[in-house]
Amino acid sequence: MAYRPTVAEVPDLSVLTLGVEEEFLLLDPDSGRNLPVADRVLAALRGPARDQSRQEFRHSMVEMVTPVCADLNELRTHLVSLRHFAAEAATAAGARLVAVGATPVAEPHRTVPDRPRYHAMSRRYGPVAHDPAVCGCHVHVGLPDRELAVQVCNHLRTWLPVIQAITTNSPLHDGRDTGHASWRSMQLERWPSIGPTPYFDSAADYDRTVDELIAAGIMLDAAMVYWYARPSSAYPTVEVRVGDVCADVDDAVLVAALVRSLVATLADDVRAGATAPHTRDCLVAAAHWRAAHDGLDGELIDLRAGGTRPAWAMVDELMAVIAPALLRHGDLGYVLAHLARLRRDGTGATRQRRVLERTGDLRAVVDDLAARTAAA
Repeated sequence: MAYRPTVAEVPDLSVLTLGVEEEFLLLDPDSGRNLPVADRVLAALRGPARDQSRQEFRHSMVEMVTPVCADLNELRTHLVSLRHFAAEAATAAGARLVAVGATPVAEPHRTVPDRPRYHAMSRRYGPVAHDPAVCGCHVHVGLPDRELAVQVCNHLRTWLPVIQAITTNSPLHDGRDTGHASWRSMQLERWPSIGPTPYFDSAADYDRTVDELIAAGIMLDAAMVYWYARPSSAYPTVEVRVGDVCADVDDAVLVAALVRSLVATLADDVRAGATAPHTRDCLVAAAHWRAAHDGLDGELIDLRAGGTRPAWAMVDELMAVIAPALLRHGDLGYVLAHLARLRRDGTGATRQRRVLERTGDLRAVVDDLAARTAAA
């Protein structure tokens, strides 16, 4: 097992590093259908963007990964640059780079890229592995102590539906409104290793459970732990992977800021001896379904107090909890400004529906998404 430093060996945990992985669709400029040109897009990337790109599970997807960042300005600069280069390469390949959570029109070409791992996944999971492409935003927060990371994931269970609601950006599928703010979340439920993070007593309990799931054939390996929060299998981080990819870069930065301060707050709580509530798995799953359905336009399930509350009341409560950590990281002003914008303009899902209602034209929705994706 690779060496992992303990909390005591890390110079300063008061300000946590962060990084973001964004997945994008490659869509036909005329029809809005997915285009299988990822190989051409990746080959056309220039400079550092080539090294910060990844092939994904679909021929119509690319993923761009920021370096480790210390502050939001640095993170935003990297996100804007990576989107710019990826959009430029997509245009050269005859496609549009679009930050949207789920395939909005159709994906005619659903074979997996020619990699042994992808073929193994196709054999194991059958048609589920060939569902239309979906795109997420994954936020990594530096937390080298793995035992602490597992406990933080326990505490995250009650808050991640709020983060999910903020990111909702996939109401459309097969050319129609699904009635869900995040159709991506609904599609992913078909995978056996995706969903709310279970409660674990310790890192050893986590590892033992993952080993059992691999032995049972649920996962191919530990990299297929796709729970909404996890100690990353590749980096000394807590990885939160609950959200749709955000159309607007400032939404992505906002989510990263919220996740970082939430992880920082919960890590402090764990160090102070706080234990996470043993919320029933069925209630956590229900809270995520409600978040995927309503986004911020309806109500969310309050997993701490019980019952449902207006979504924005839950956002306000989250802010009250993490405000000291936001202030410590220098993020409070940015977050307040962009939450105000989100409250005024709506989530990505709300904005898509607004364009569709105004124009009646799905192409106008794709146009708007593509413009937002590439905007600085």
